[in-house]
Amino acid sequence: MSDSKRRDRRSDRSNVGTVLSVRSSVVEIHFPDRLPSVHTMVRAGDDQQIFIEVISHMDEETVRGIAYTSTEGLAEGSVAVDTGRPQEVPVGDRLLGRVFNVFGETIDRKGELEEGIRRSIHQAPPSLDRQSSKSEIFTTGIKAIDVLSPLELGGKAGLFGGAGVGKTVLIMEMIHNMVGEHEGVSLFCGIGERVREGEELYREMKAANVLENTVMVFGQMNEPPGARFRVGHAALTMAEYFRDDRKQDVFLLIDNIFRFVQAGMEVSGLLGMLPSRLGYQPTLGTELAQLEERICNTDTGAITSVQAVYVPADDFTDPAAVHTFGHLSASIVLSRKKASEGLYPAIDPLQSGSKMLVPHVVGQRHYEIGQEIRRTLSEYEDLKDIIAMLGMEELSQKDRLTVQRARRLERFLTQPFFVTEQFTGTEGKRVSLEDALDGCERILNDEFLDRSENALYMIGSVEEAAK
Repeated sequence: MSDSKRRDRRSDRSNVGTVLSVRSSVVEIHFPDRLPSVHTMVRAGDDQQIFIEVISHMDEETVRGIAYTSTEGLAEGSVAVDTGRPQEVPVGDRLLGRVFNVFGETIDRKGELEEGIRRSIHQAPPSLDRQSSKSEIFTTGIKAIDVLSPLELGGKAGLFGGAGVGKTVLIMEMIHNMVGEHEGVSLFCGIGERVREGEELYREMKAANVLENTVMVFGQMNEPPGARFRVGHAALTMAEYFRDDRKQDVFLLIDNIFRFVQAGMEVSGLLGMLPSRLGYQPTLGTELAQLEERICNTDTGAITSVQAVYVPADDFTDPAAVHTFGHLSASIVLSRKKASEGLYPAIDPLQSGSKMLVPHVVGQRHYEIGQEIRRTLSEYEDLKDIIAMLGMEELSQKDRLTVQRARRLERFLTQPFFVTEQFTGTEGKRVSLEDALDGCERILNDEFLDRSENALYMIGSVEEAAK
């Protein structure tokens, strides 16, 4: 959006204030006539291009706000104008295939967005009577996830993985399958993304032909904490339109939810709040809940979210990790060891899990197959040291059978992806939950002991190995 259009969005020139102090991104402003409401946007600076959100009222005539943009050039005595409205972003089908910042401005160099509906980024979560009470499975078409860590429709899943283990590829495949199977919309929200990462993801999604049904929103690492703190709310507002107005299912990917907490910690420190445990903001639980509770399943559609989660120093007792885990219904852990063995997607089945994998949600058969797979893979993990030291020959017949089953299961849980076809030359496969369960059950029943392990590697349904 051009500077002129930004200026045109001013609605209340009459309520003018004066800047009292500027401390990094925190600005205190004096309004002699009337105070702007909390969450109202105020414009300041010589060209009125510094955007400040009112966070609190100091007294009858003073507000404290956090800037979304750099405060360079802002000084005591500068003029500030109350816009009379909270921060708003565009919503609607016109957003598909485009990339936005926290202001709802396009940053993909494809021209400005045509005018249309705009909504406040501060929305309340759906009321309890609107939320669906049913627990339903969100199928992804990816065997390792659907069988062992099923996602909840309208739920939140955590995606744990370092660099180079296939996190981006898994995200792109989920977006591809979401569009094809659920006829929904995908929305990618980058909170504190490196500029390079965002640009690479955009190019990869364009090359994989999943961009036209996707909206991307970025609050990049080089932006002030105010912008990074609110970009998640901006993305959710766009997602809520598709769920509530268009009655579509939305697949929301957030990378990285820890950086939302981190931005909140920076804002809290700048506002002078007393820190709580380990230096986190005292409002950590509230701020995270205000964002997470908007992601849910309603009577019109569902927002299903997969969130990349960084765990500081691998300490799962860290307050940021503890509060995030409280909102998740599934955990998908990507393993560098699996990736080094060529097992893609590199999901660690023993560390991953889901609250949905219970008999009354997935059914008794699915539950029992999942438990048996875990037991078999766990026993194989215990036997690896013996195999490394003494070899397979020293194992009992029963243990050898367990190893053969486990190795075949590991290979069957690999899968060629649609978004990697251009790199691997292998046609992508989407596997239904029933086919995935059938294949695992037949491997556990030793139907493929006469087939080589490689026959089960990088296939779709188990029928391909039976040929």
